[in-house]
Amino acid sequence: MNIDISELGEVYPDFRVAAVTCCNLRIDEQRSEELHDVIASREEEVRRRWVGVEMGEIPGIKVWRDAYRRFGIRRGSYRSSVERLLRNCVNERALPPINAFVDVYNVVSLTHVLPAGANDLSCVKGCLCYRYAAKGDTFHDLADSGEPVDNPPNEGEVVLADDEKVLCRRWNWRQDSRSLIQPTTREAVVVIEDNGCGNIEAAVDDLVDLLGYFCRADAAITTATAEDPRLELRQPAPA
Repeated sequence: MNIDISELGEVYPDFRVAAVTCCNLRIDEQRSEELHDVIASREEEVRRRWVGVEMGEIPGIKVWRDAYRRFGIRRGSYRSSVERLLRNCVNERALPPINAFVDVYNVVSLTHVLPAGANDLSCVKGCLCYRYAAKGDTFHDLADSGEPVDNPPNEGEVVLADDEKVLCRRWNWRQDSRSLIQPTTREAVVVIEDNGCGNIEAAVDDLVDLLGYFCRADAAITTATAEDPRLELRQPAPA
């Protein structure tokens, strides 16, 4: 399986993405007390750092607002996933428990102010591609109803897609329902995205450590950049 960001390089030369391939996962459905304590501690650190600071003044938020404007997103209701996490945190709204894997990558995203998302690899077909949406693209949106709703992307918006469907709309706004991480997931790929502001290496190291500890993940890292935009995903070494 490959990852390809080449279509975005001309407009977004600073964009790079680390794809962390994980296998042999054991995902707890409930958040353990130990993971709860890790998350609570980090949330408190984030509040101390950012409370009272305007969202648009936080470098890791500003770069994504700027990127969204470049492909036509003007409405404040469409914000990057990391902005939603950070806004909730500083407003004393805790990360909602989903499952151990999702909880880990969410708290890594919050800690490092970098968008992150994940897909069950058994549901991904062909190449992982960051590109502009085109006519005929499909997207199944869970929205607020809890039931998938057909909500195709607008032509020209940035999406993450595989060979069959859009996996994430508006770059990192909302994920398709067909490749969500579940407790039954055994192989997954996490993407951490950097648009010119952030320490993606530290975020990846943090993610690999936490997923190894809380989900028993074996992991391998592939980083695509404008200079090296098409790569085969590295696979974890056999145990």
